[in-house]
Amino acid sequence: MKILNLILLSTLLISSCQKRNESIVDKGETYRPKFHFTPPQNWMNDPNGMVYHEGEYHLFYQHYPDSNVWGPMHWGHAVSKDLVQWQHLPIALYPDSLGYIFSGSAVIDHQNTSGFGSLENPAMVAIFTYHLAEGEKAKRNDFQTQGIAYSTDRGRTWTKYEHNPVLINPGIIDFRDPKVSWNEVSGQWVMALAVKDHIEFYGSPNLKRWNKLSEFGNALGAHGGVWECPDLFSLKDEQGNIKWVLFVSINPGGPQGGSATQYFVGDFDGNKFSPQDTVTRWIDYGPDNYAGVTWSNIPATDGRRLFMGWMSNWQYANRVPTYAWRSAMTIPRVLSLTQSDNGLSLSSMPVEEIKSLRDGSEISLPGFLNAADSLSKEITLPKSEVEVVLELTRSSADNDFEIELSNMKGEKLLIGLHGESNQFYIDRRNSGKQDFSPVFGGKHFGHRIMKSNDVRLKLFIDIASVELFADDGTLVMTEIFFPNKPFSILKARAVKKGVNIKAMTIFPLMAISQKQ
Repeated sequence: MKILNLILLSTLLISSCQKRNESIVDKGETYRPKFHFTPPQNWMNDPNGMVYHEGEYHLFYQHYPDSNVWGPMHWGHAVSKDLVQWQHLPIALYPDSLGYIFSGSAVIDHQNTSGFGSLENPAMVAIFTYHLAEGEKAKRNDFQTQGIAYSTDRGRTWTKYEHNPVLINPGIIDFRDPKVSWNEVSGQWVMALAVKDHIEFYGSPNLKRWNKLSEFGNALGAHGGVWECPDLFSLKDEQGNIKWVLFVSINPGGPQGGSATQYFVGDFDGNKFSPQDTVTRWIDYGPDNYAGVTWSNIPATDGRRLFMGWMSNWQYANRVPTYAWRSAMTIPRVLSLTQSDNGLSLSSMPVEEIKSLRDGSEISLPGFLNAADSLSKEITLPKSEVEVVLELTRSSADNDFEIELSNMKGEKLLIGLHGESNQFYIDRRNSGKQDFSPVFGGKHFGHRIMKSNDVRLKLFIDIASVELFADDGTLVMTEIFFPNKPFSILKARAVKKGVNIKAMTIFPLMAISQKQ
């Protein structure tokens, strides 16, 4: 029966793979993802201003429309009704005499505290950092300030506030990336702002006038680089208690070098954030998930905390071998809190909506491979969601498992579990193009915080990226890669005899639409 299943699987997936790959031609589009968000053309980095309003998820993003490398920042704009299919909209915010438009956030002013809209038609308000390049060149220390803009037509057109900036820089070079939300306890808008090596909190009754509330982080967390792109939000733990989570992106200083996002769990009283402990935690242990933040204004009937990150790293983002466009976002994820030996930790899993991309040709192979098998099993791979269920049957030293993605040129990407160190890893040292950066190649590890002998893996494999969700999302790793030919072969193997591969299911995924 196993042989029959393998033949059936191979036949169906070869056909599926051929249909998807026959149109791949190099027009600067070779590595454009099939099911990840990308800009229509040229440069993209941080997600900005993510907000839900009137049936649409808004995604703004750092964008330079005139080149595929970083330049004067604008806010690009797209909307989605389901977090999967996207419609590109015109650029929302352009640089002006106050500077480039750096990262920030957006809110819906339901109570019309700003006066920009009305109770019947509340304004969408964007809060962002102005970056004055001339001031930076002149070696001033106050060239970053905070500004606001508003829209009363569902984000389609924008008016900048005539009295910008609304928060003046006190003389600190890095003073940026405001994330704003309404705080019920203190009855005001609260801004988390990245200030060099710490976070400062500000309060406002109307989004126009801001006063400093408190500081956090001078002596806590990772400090290998500048702090950026904070996010502050509440989540319920498994007992239903409300806790607060603070994101802080840092560059450099991540666990794999370069960019990464750390987080803290604790309490927020409307003015001050108090962490549960001094442990440094990371949202993602791969090198390619940065500056991610969450959507605001998600309806209470939904109740999810939804996240998306920029799928790159500042170590090489300007030099990766994509040309007509540059960079992608992670797939959207749902965040929750899980109790572990490491205290309350963040779990991250793909949104359910991504299942709409499954094309119906999935193949399930129960008992695909067990510890008694000595040979790997090989299948042909389309762009897919892959689910694997493992059972660890022996001591940790025998619990080694590996998935290999490869092509006919001998290039490969390895995704595995190293039992003795209790770590998952992704190894891209032989994955294809790497001459654009001396630090791109590497074998990256993420330590498991759950000790269960039942292990569930979920992989999302696109043309030039993989996202690994292990142990119900308590460990996540995101990596990009650039093979000279598409990875079309998947091999799964129990490296040692302490692992049963109880089941594997492959869901071929359709390409998303990104309308203009």
